Amino acid sequence: MSENKKTVERYMDGFRKGDHVQILSCLTDDVVWELPGGFRKQGKKAFDEEIENPAFQGHPDIVVNRMTEEAGVVVAEGAVRTRKKNGDLMTLAFCDVFELRDGLIARLVSYLMQVR
Repeated sequence: MSENKKTVERYMDGFRKGDHVQILSCLTDDVVWELPGGFRKQGKKAFDEEIENPAFQGHPDIVVNRMTEEAGVVVAEGAVRTRKKNGDLMTLAFCDVFELRDGLIARLVSYLMQVR
C-alpha cells in the first residue's frame, strides 16, 4: 500500500474511533474539505469542528470497498452507517476524493448519497 493510501486509511480509522488528533495529523494546515451542496471548510480548526456533527451520536461504521490512486490523488469508495440523535440509523454511500501533498491530505471532496 502506498504512503498516500496509508494516510487515507489512518484518516478513516480516526473517524471510526472519533480520534480528532489522529484525523488532524493526516491533514495539511491549510486543508480544504468540501461537501458539494453542503459546505466548504478551510483549515484544521474548521475541519476539527465538523468531525463530530451534533446531529449524530457515536462513531460511524466506515467500510472502504476500494481505493484508487494516481498522481497524488486517492479516491476512496464505500459505505457509512451512523445513528442520528433521534435514534434513526442512516446508511450512506460515499466517494471521497483526497488530494495529498507531502503525504498529507490537502483537499478532500466528499460525495455522499443516502441509501436508506
